[in-house]
Amino acid sequence: MLNNLPQVTKNILILNIMFFVASFFLETQGINLIQNFGAHYVNSPFFEPYQVVTHFFMHADFFHILFNMWIFVILGAHLEKIWGPKRFFIFYLISAFTAFALFNIIGVYEIEMLKAELIDANYSIDQLNVLAQDGSYVNKSLPRDYFIKIFTPMVGASGAIFGVMAAFTILFPNTTFYLYFAIPVKAKFLVGAYLVYTVYMILYPSELDNTAHLAHLGGAIAGGIMVLYWRRQDRSNFW
Repeated sequence: MLNNLPQVTKNILILNIMFFVASFFLETQGINLIQNFGAHYVNSPFFEPYQVVTHFFMHADFFHILFNMWIFVILGAHLEKIWGPKRFFIFYLISAFTAFALFNIIGVYEIEMLKAELIDANYSIDQLNVLAQDGSYVNKSLPRDYFIKIFTPMVGASGAIFGVMAAFTILFPNTTFYLYFAIPVKAKFLVGAYLVYTVYMILYPSELDNTAHLAHLGGAIAGGIMVLYWRRQDRSNFW
């Protein structure tokens, strides 16, 4: 199968698998690669600049990476074949970075609001950050919303893959997919419905839902804008 994949798609797939396997085995040695390489908010004490790149090679569990890479290989390989490796690689990175940016814009604001509330309640932010870093906040009666925000990283290639999905749908809206391998659904309806669901979850979040819907939306917006721009620029020979 790998021999039939275009180069960029194949390399991104391999890197994701390598990071996933490494995180699995290192966890048995007490090293939490997801916590270190996942994307924390930029105003979190756990943020490191390299996480802007490393987070979209990390995945939380087997089904997370399986679902992401399955969609990526099917749709991404097709886009790379018609665009070429350079354009597809640029497209993938911009989608991923835009997903990270939108995820941060809202999250950073929420953290700053929580910080202001804690300061008003006479908490020391520096002291809280120390408690978060050594994990001792778990056994203390302290505001959990703040710790959850700064401690929980975003992982996965979903932001970039939503860009791929959006681009593919714009170019090939009537392509038929088989939902649950049985129900035929056109791409424009399937992806469109998923984007509506994403927006709904952003507006009405659930405490039980830990999906980074903002990142998904950011990737889709970037992917859609890029493909529409390129299509306008290359009217005579888009491919």
